[in-house]
Amino acid sequence: MSDDLHTLLTRHVEAGTMPGAVGTYGAECSPVVVGRAAPDGEPLRADTIFRIQSMTKAITAVAALRLIENGVMALDDRIATWMPELAEPRVLAHPDAPLDDTRPARRPITVRHLLTNQSGYGALVGEPPLQRAMVEAGVEAGAEPVDLGAQEWLDALATLPLAFQPGEGWRYHHSFGLLGILLGRAGGRSTHDVLAETVFEPAGMTDTGFTVPADQAHHLPAAFRRAADGFEQSEPPGAGFYVAPAPFDVSHSELVSTIADYHAFLRALLDGRLIGPDLRDELRRDQVPAAAKTPDSFFPGFWDDMGWGYGVSVVTGGPHRGRFGWSGGLGTDFFVDPDGTICIVMTQVEMDERIFGLLGELQQLG
Repeated sequence: MSDDLHTLLTRHVEAGTMPGAVGTYGAECSPVVVGRAAPDGEPLRADTIFRIQSMTKAITAVAALRLIENGVMALDDRIATWMPELAEPRVLAHPDAPLDDTRPARRPITVRHLLTNQSGYGALVGEPPLQRAMVEAGVEAGAEPVDLGAQEWLDALATLPLAFQPGEGWRYHHSFGLLGILLGRAGGRSTHDVLAETVFEPAGMTDTGFTVPADQAHHLPAAFRRAADGFEQSEPPGAGFYVAPAPFDVSHSELVSTIADYHAFLRALLDGRLIGPDLRDELRRDQVPAAAKTPDSFFPGFWDDMGWGYGVSVVTGGPHRGRFGWSGGLGTDFFVDPDGTICIVMTQVEMDERIFGLLGELQQLG
């Protein structure tokens, strides 16, 4: 398995898909390291710390499920118990409607709605009035780090209507920013401390957090996006938003981690050290009703043999049925097969057609 992964990553580094990558493929963590941290930089290392972006969603989902198991909250609790800012949401008549064409929500937003991206908040396709308003409010989903602290972000989001009634549609991203804030409020301490107690410490994740300690900043490489003549740097190495101290409350933000830490998280999840088997099985089961899987809810073809569980995508048909996983916007990806095989790949190149091609080939290795 590792040989196949090494061959795939080497081919893509040589083709210029990314400067380098770290991966592992199998039940145990056996890092494969290919290429460099930057086009003319030092070789990548197995202990490189990566901005994992949306791979954070699986971690925050498991933290929420830990709180549910511990009786702190329940799946169908209304989030307004801890987030009164969202106690009386209004809903657009339809996702493309003018912002003043709204009605009261028929039901409250629940914890389950956040875990399944069905809160009514989320990224929109095209440029409807709500999408333009999200850009103007500074709460648009994107590859860049968040611009607003958690409370400012929540207050700005709360001024906007929902795209659909809670539980009756699916839109990506914002539900998990809300879930991050909810973890801290329900847990009665900082979101980082809740994540540390529920996930990082029991799984043995020593290099995962919202920021990299200053004395470890040299392990954080630059991030890149593709340019006409190669790569352009989008975030600096060893500096910037993800180096401690955080610029503001980043409870709604995303994590940095290593290949070893993320593998440890997945191994602990599979072994039952984080949540019990019932919730673990629900996490990797499709939770989205067919009526919510509309063509405008995400990119074309996403719902073909695909569903969404709690913080992860779930393969619902074909030869990889039962596989769950997800990607991060800077070219990171993981999946877990029903037999316990784990595959993780981490680069630091913003998603584009070539990175999508790599990840598509990665899905075919198993």
